[in-house]
Amino acid sequence: MMQRILMSFALSLFAVFCPLQACAAEVGTADDAIALVKKAVSYLKENGPEKSFAAFNDSKGQFTNKDLYIFVINQKGKMVAHGMLPKIVDKDVLEMKDADGKFLFKDMLAATSKQANAWVYYKWPNPSTKSVDDKSTYLERVDEFVIGCGIYKK
Repeated sequence: MMQRILMSFALSLFAVFCPLQACAAEVGTADDAIALVKKAVSYLKENGPEKSFAAFNDSKGQFTNKDLYIFVINQKGKMVAHGMLPKIVDKDVLEMKDADGKFLFKDMLAATSKQANAWVYYKWPNPSTKSVDDKSTYLERVDEFVIGCGIYKK
């Protein structure tokens, strides 16, 4: 029941922050997601967490592209930046599950604990289709942070 509530909440927030016409207009590719994460990694290394997280949280800033945005979690599972859902910034997301019951952020942390970058696959509400779709997220670890950007599979 709680999982359903969280998924409904996430879909509602996406609907508010990403109108259907805007999201459907341009869809980011895997290459776009990788490029955006690499840009965010460089920015974080050059500017430090405080300035970087403020930039990543700006839904109209340089870390959004098409339907893509940057998010950052720390090693404890706290969302420290999110370019689309400001309401989950500073929240513990470690126990959050996808539509199939997979621990979304635990999987992301586990994948990046073994290597500096990884792709993670899961199901997530898609604001364009208004359904739960397959999504993949490219991740890179920088010190105690994991920076990610996801794409919906076509």
